[in-house]
Amino acid sequence: MKNIVISIQIITSIALIILILIQGKGSGLGRSFGSGSSFSRRGFEKLLYKLTFVTAGLFILVSLISLAI
Repeated sequence: MKNIVISIQIITSIALIILILIQGKGSGLGRSFGSGSSFSRRGFEKLLYKLTFVTAGLFILVSLISLAI
């Protein structure tokens, strides 16, 4: 059981690192691809933003479960 939790924790941490690195620093995804500056998140950028929070919450949950075991 402990090995499964650790494996899930490793996978979640790698996914969280990738999601954070994909996001543009401050300016948004539009500037990364040459578009003009936008002040609101739209489309894929909004999905990445929300998915990052979900993945971070999942990582925290798995870490707490790992402590309990």
